[in-house]
Amino acid sequence: MSARFRVGTSLAQACQDIGYKGEIGYQTFLYSSETEIRSLLMFLVEKLPRENAEASDQPTGKSTILQRTIAAAIKAQLVAPWVPPNCRLPLHGETQNFVALHSFHVRPLSLPHCFKEPRKKSLEEIRDYQRDFLPLVTVQLPHNTSVAASLLEQHTSELSAAQEWENEWNSQGLLSRLTPEDYKARKLTRLHKRIEEQLRSAALPPMESAFGGLGATSDLSDILQSFRGSASSGQNLPKGSHFTHSQKFTFAQEVEAAPSPGWQTAGDNHQSQQEELASLQQQFQQLCNDVDQLTMEVKHLSVTNAQMLDEYKQRELQNIEQEEKIQLKKKTIDLLPDAENNIVKLQAQVEASAKRVLNLASQWEKHRAPLIDEHRRLKEICSNQDMESSKKLSEIKVLQDKIRVSTDEAKKKEEIYKQLLTELERLPQDVSRASYTQRILEIVNNIKKQKEEITKILSDTKELQKEINNLTGKLDRTFAVTDELVFKDAKKDESVRKSYKFLAALHENCSQLIQTIEDIGTILREIRDLEEQIDTETSNKTVANLERILEDYKAIRQENSALAAKVKEG
Repeated sequence: MSARFRVGTSLAQACQDIGYKGEIGYQTFLYSSETEIRSLLMFLVEKLPRENAEASDQPTGKSTILQRTIAAAIKAQLVAPWVPPNCRLPLHGETQNFVALHSFHVRPLSLPHCFKEPRKKSLEEIRDYQRDFLPLVTVQLPHNTSVAASLLEQHTSELSAAQEWENEWNSQGLLSRLTPEDYKARKLTRLHKRIEEQLRSAALPPMESAFGGLGATSDLSDILQSFRGSASSGQNLPKGSHFTHSQKFTFAQEVEAAPSPGWQTAGDNHQSQQEELASLQQQFQQLCNDVDQLTMEVKHLSVTNAQMLDEYKQRELQNIEQEEKIQLKKKTIDLLPDAENNIVKLQAQVEASAKRVLNLASQWEKHRAPLIDEHRRLKEICSNQDMESSKKLSEIKVLQDKIRVSTDEAKKKEEIYKQLLTELERLPQDVSRASYTQRILEIVNNIKKQKEEITKILSDTKELQKEINNLTGKLDRTFAVTDELVFKDAKKDESVRKSYKFLAALHENCSQLIQTIEDIGTILREIRDLEEQIDTETSNKTVANLERILEDYKAIRQENSALAAKVKEG
């Protein structure tokens, strides 16, 4: 029983996962009714895949459609047999023509890129160059056939570089706790240091080559010599620095000054080589110290040179000021012999300059007023334009939001459209349209008939309601008239007073009868609804299902008790 319960719950969960909206549970399969099982089977039949439909989990989109078309074209070309050139038809000319085939040649391209640097001037220059002088991709290559290959190679190199940088940043850059710019700068400095070290080590001669005349060559030097060829020592000399040439010159002098190796023993040769090695190391250390000292002196001299240049510029400025002062004093000294006439001339020039200043001030006032008005007017126009621009900016932002929302809705609708297209392709195409139209027309006719019946029932109910309203109104009016007439006579006659009491009692009893009739109608409607519910419940076999559930519950309890007894015995 427990296994049946688990299977029923798993089946119900599976049906809910695929989208069944009705009430479903383990009781649907254990204690089923015809209506529930029929609706469930109809849903499952609709969910069954069609024979001509593709897989439901296959993605849809522009990229997948493009990939499918490319794959179909490649399959068609692979399936097509090879035909000799003399027997080729126009069908094979597109795929098997040698004129349309080209070799894969790649050339470097210069493409515009978006740089993110703080220097705006350099960015503007690069943009101007890319806009005005950078040639097109098709012009940069000698043949148009290599455009696609070069673009693909450029794209793959950029993708691989970006992927390598992302992997390196995720593996090492994040652990360094630096920003990407600082990490790149540190990596660049390390690379520069390594290059400098390699260049320095390449510029220095190997220690073994210094003892080439003494017979202390190694296997590596022999291999390198074999690679160099059998050229003589006087030909194809390698290039070197001044330091290497001086070292070779000193080594040659020492070799010439050294006695012949035939007069010495092997021990003496080894001892002399050790002494020469120690002396050379000492000389090398001394030269390194001299180079460091010279670099320090060069730096000091460069600093002093910069200081002297600054002092020189300051002295030049002071000299210019002194020359101006001297020229002024010289002019005043030249005016001293004829001081009175010069004073009169200076006063006349001062008066003329004052008049000129007054004239210019009056002219400026004439020009100043319209300029101030124009300035104020332009300022108001600018303020109005600023207000309009701010309004337009707000409107643009609102429009951008609307555009964003509309684009999202368009994307969703496009996805829905693609899904509907795929579902339309999956639907069977062999079904005739006439059967569907016939079924639709039958459904429409049934709906029309039901609508006519509903309208008839509504009109009958409206007429009955009108009659009831008319009768109740007539009854109220007659009672009011009779009450008024009887009440007038009841004041005079005692028998009429009794009839008035009977009339009031009759009216009250009639109203109670009408109310009881209405209550009976509502009760009958409720009884009819309850009978329909009872019919539905009896069709669902709820009582039998409850009895079976109780029996299954007892069986499960017995199984649990048996299992508990087995566990205790074990």
